[in-house]
Amino acid sequence: MKPSRRDCLAAGSAGMLGVLLQPWAAHAAPSPALQAAIDRFAGGAPLQTGRVTLAIDAVVENGNTVPVSVSVQSPMTAEDHVRRIGLFTELNPQPEVALFTLGPASGRAQVATRMRMASSQHVIALAQMSDGSVWQHRVAVVVALAACLEGE
Repeated sequence: MKPSRRDCLAAGSAGMLGVLLQPWAAHAAPSPALQAAIDRFAGGAPLQTGRVTLAIDAVVENGNTVPVSVSVQSPMTAEDHVRRIGLFTELNPQPEVALFTLGPASGRAQVATRMRMASSQHVIALAQMSDGSVWQHRVAVVVALAACLEGE
């Protein structure tokens, strides 16, 4: 029996998804450049999970402009506030995508921007609090059309 058009499309889609998800198999540990950037931001503080919400689509069609926002649970008072928010990526030529400085006068701990992504990878948001603690949220993002490749 000859396979239907639907069967061929389903098989092709499954194969493409496997190709798009391959970077995670090859990059289980952070690159030395990414780890160094995170260490500089954290200043020796251990990374804790929670308090940070990284809003980014899990699948983006075009890596040339990817909307992203980060919010942090914080009362933003003089005693308890967010000092800095950082965005990092695994595979972009520069792992430090953006750094934001905040303070109690910021009102709320929320930032938004657009970024370029070289390929499917994890995006990491870090928040350094006034007490020195550092909180994180990581999201795996699949990019169908890559941007910011070396040599451009």
